[in-house]
Amino acid sequence: MFEETLSPLQQRLLFLRSQVLQIEQTVRESPHDATLILPDLQHLDKTLEKLDKHIRQFERERQRVFAFADISQVINSTLELDQVLRTVMDTIIHLTGAERAFLMLKGENGSLHTEIARNWDQESLPRDDLTVSYTVIRRVVETGKPILTTNAQEDPRFKGQNSVVFHNLRAILCVPLKVKGKVTGVIYADNRIRSGVFSDEDKEVLSAFANQAAVALENARLFNSVRRTLAEVTELKNLLDNVFASIASGVITADVEDKINLCNQAAERILECRAEEIVGQPLHKVLAPLGRELRTHLERVKTSAQPVVGLELAPALPGRGRTFFTLNLSPLRSSDGAPQGVTVVLDDLTEKRRLEAMRSLFERMVSPKVIDQLDPKALRPGGKRTTVTVLFADIRGFTHFSEDLRPEELVSVLNRYLAAAAEAILEEEGTIDKFMGDAVMAWFNAPIPQPDHTLRAVRAALRLRHRVKALYEAFPPQFRLHFGVSVHVGDAVLGLIGTEKRLEYTAIGDSVNTAKRIQENSAADQILISADAYKAVAPWVEVRPVPPVHAKGKSQPVPVYELLGLKKT
Repeated sequence: MFEETLSPLQQRLLFLRSQVLQIEQTVRESPHDATLILPDLQHLDKTLEKLDKHIRQFERERQRVFAFADISQVINSTLELDQVLRTVMDTIIHLTGAERAFLMLKGENGSLHTEIARNWDQESLPRDDLTVSYTVIRRVVETGKPILTTNAQEDPRFKGQNSVVFHNLRAILCVPLKVKGKVTGVIYADNRIRSGVFSDEDKEVLSAFANQAAVALENARLFNSVRRTLAEVTELKNLLDNVFASIASGVITADVEDKINLCNQAAERILECRAEEIVGQPLHKVLAPLGRELRTHLERVKTSAQPVVGLELAPALPGRGRTFFTLNLSPLRSSDGAPQGVTVVLDDLTEKRRLEAMRSLFERMVSPKVIDQLDPKALRPGGKRTTVTVLFADIRGFTHFSEDLRPEELVSVLNRYLAAAAEAILEEEGTIDKFMGDAVMAWFNAPIPQPDHTLRAVRAALRLRHRVKALYEAFPPQFRLHFGVSVHVGDAVLGLIGTEKRLEYTAIGDSVNTAKRIQENSAADQILISADAYKAVAPWVEVRPVPPVHAKGKSQPVPVYELLGLKKT
């Protein structure tokens, strides 16, 4: 049993009994008075003995009550499962005088597993000392009633069981743990050294204690479950916050009162405001710079509960100028359909539109097919020597033509002719180097290699002449202009020329100069190709020999041919 301490009353009773025994001994030594006094003394001694037993029983009950109160206080003061289990086990051993105590709980599949096992030294038992009588445990679980055996070796219910015999189990006390009438586990205590350790009082006390412990353990288990769930929810929330923060689109949510309650980093960047300046503000006020029509759309989304997708706005914002936005507006509703506000997904397309405009402009100089094959990372400042076919086209008599026209009208007419020339070049996937007033320069075979680059240049020159003549139907006679065109093939250095602030992708070399000089000697609507160019396309073209041209900067005349057309196949 548990270790007893003598109360003052017990100490006084013990002193009285010792005094009675001394008097009894004295009387026995005096035979004259023994027959008269001895019976009274013996009766007094027995009375004191009974009183001693009652006091001892009272003290045991008092200690159990105090221990029960202490454990109840501990159990109800914490929801930490490990601490509850240790306290339960140590108190059981203290109350019952058990050698070992086990607490077993049912798992999700209904099987029992040892949650904690302790000994009278308040230490956890090693794994090799977890032997118990599962016959006793199973019967308690099945019946829901406690079992007490003072000596399992002699108890007819268990003495034949292998675990009882093999492990020399003697005193066993096992009570069920119940929550709402359902067995959730057992408390098992035993003593392998002494028999008769446990009493019916121990069984009653432990059963009462088990009822409270079961509730405390269930509360601790539920607390751990809630804590795990909370941790999972917190982890999920953190994940969603990270995802929300990493979304490239701006996301803003507002409640039914139009107050913003959430915005991500992208929204801060797009609106150029910190979250502290956005959250809590009216949604229509924060988005007011995007235009009045947005508020109308927001009201319609709230009333109709229908989303607005792909809304495009182009406000002029202070310090930024013309900007381009696309918005998706969606209603927020709870699971039962009640309105909760609105979500705004915002994308700033200003940079994208700028790049699209730049690409559109570039496509007017370089064939889209060529652009699709270019690797911007491969383009480096500097040049690379390569063979190209150069085409020059210049409007004849343009200076005289421009004298009698207003500048606006002159530009309009010039653009029509240069556009026709550009289209002819791009259709053959050539690269327009530049427009020089009323002239255009282009080349083929760069930046993407073209095995038939000279033939492409020749076809482009013929297309150009055809397109220009087609324009005559749209202009009066005085607006009918004529191009002189040249085609020449040779080596040139192509690359990015200029500074970090201003780069130009161009071609430099004698072949470029030669092509320009040949073009200067061509007549209206005449296409002159050099001997080198003719050599590359002779099987496919019809030409007419013309006198060599005296090109500026050349010591010898340059042999040329007039291009008439393509041979019919």
